[in-house]
Amino acid sequence: MADLSQLVKAYDVRGVVPDQWDEKLAELFGAAFVQVTGASAIVTGHDMRPTSPGLSRAFARGAAARGVDVTEIGLCSTDQLYYASGALNLPGAMFTASHNPAQYNGIKMSRAGAAPVGQDTGLAEIRELVERWSEAGAPEAAAGTGTITQRDTLDDYAAHLRSLVDLTSIRPLKVVVDAGNGMGGHTVPTVFAGLPLDVVPMYFELDGTFPNHEANPLDPANIVDLQKRVREEGADLGIAFDGDADRCFVVDERGNPVSPSAITALVASRELARHGGKGTVIHNLITSWSVPEVVKENGGTPVRTRVGHSFIKAEMARTGAIFGGEHSAHYYFKDFWNADTGMLAALHVLAALGGQEGPLSSLVAQYDRYVGSGEINSTVADQTDRLAAIKAAYEGREGVQLDELDGLTVTTSDWWFNVRPSNTEPLLRLNAEARDEATTAKIRDEVLAIIRA
Repeated sequence: MADLSQLVKAYDVRGVVPDQWDEKLAELFGAAFVQVTGASAIVTGHDMRPTSPGLSRAFARGAAARGVDVTEIGLCSTDQLYYASGALNLPGAMFTASHNPAQYNGIKMSRAGAAPVGQDTGLAEIRELVERWSEAGAPEAAAGTGTITQRDTLDDYAAHLRSLVDLTSIRPLKVVVDAGNGMGGHTVPTVFAGLPLDVVPMYFELDGTFPNHEANPLDPANIVDLQKRVREEGADLGIAFDGDADRCFVVDERGNPVSPSAITALVASRELARHGGKGTVIHNLITSWSVPEVVKENGGTPVRTRVGHSFIKAEMARTGAIFGGEHSAHYYFKDFWNADTGMLAALHVLAALGGQEGPLSSLVAQYDRYVGSGEINSTVADQTDRLAAIKAAYEGREGVQLDELDGLTVTTSDWWFNVRPSNTEPLLRLNAEARDEATTAKIRDEVLAIIRA
């Protein structure tokens, strides 16, 4: 029986090919997916990794053998697959390992309308079936085999995104785009076509071996090329996408990174304006204080959640929120089936910048009001013990509030920090923020001393 404990994560399937999984297992995942979702038809897509087409087709075979019709949209970004799942109202499966190294691959699964499939919403049952079938063999195939057909959704995806943001009257902008040899190289030319943009492409060649740098723009090492090119070109901004192009990261005209919290606040203000100054905006508990402040200033209601896209999407659905943002540069939109799309966030930034005369650094300054530490990871022997030690150190102090929505958050009127355990590694993750750099450094070092004692 296959051991899927290292392969099936909280939100998706992800592991090394062929060591941890292969096309044979992918076929079983296809059969299990349609059984758990009860689908009569599904849609699949894949990224540019060398193993993706084979895994995706094997999954389609497994689904079709259960009598289910499969629409393959082929090469696509993850948010393009969400578009297809939403627009066609079909369960979907995207083959990608996002920003992970070349030897990895995975599956992000959703129900019809791009509703996420995670541990509590079907993934545990899918894992159970695949484990059982890998030992005993899958049950008899359906009487009639489903069809497998191809459909190109790229133009429709681009048209949908552009219907949500008006870029027709912006001033011309020069933008450097680093696709990291990932799916941004596939989607950007179509989405940006005909707009008043002078696009300087970097690493648009689809190459799942990532020859230039890892396709993870949250790691500062991976945006060095973009920062340099923005300055060399005298560009108005730079945009970097991760491997499956569902996240975007922005640098200003000086090449300085713009925090995802500032982007969340900027997009929130625009989405609230689109919705008449009313609406709920979701943010996770380690985004900046700026985010709920800007939401309130623009007439909206901020709602704080745990970290993780399944929590954000669940809260989006529960509250009817118009927008949601995370520190990790995932941005979620009501008008995109509550799914995350970095491309739509990028269009909002371009529209905001092109709708006024100042540089991006001036525009985002109003949304970037505090000093954050960034996420700092520490390897620990006992996560629970260290969290208890931090709690003991701060509990009962005057003016200090504690909550345990996700890990431990400690808040005062001048600073806050959150420490939360990794689900997959023996790590504690620290994020801190204060009104000035000195206080941020002081709190950061104080908490790290306890974590690493």
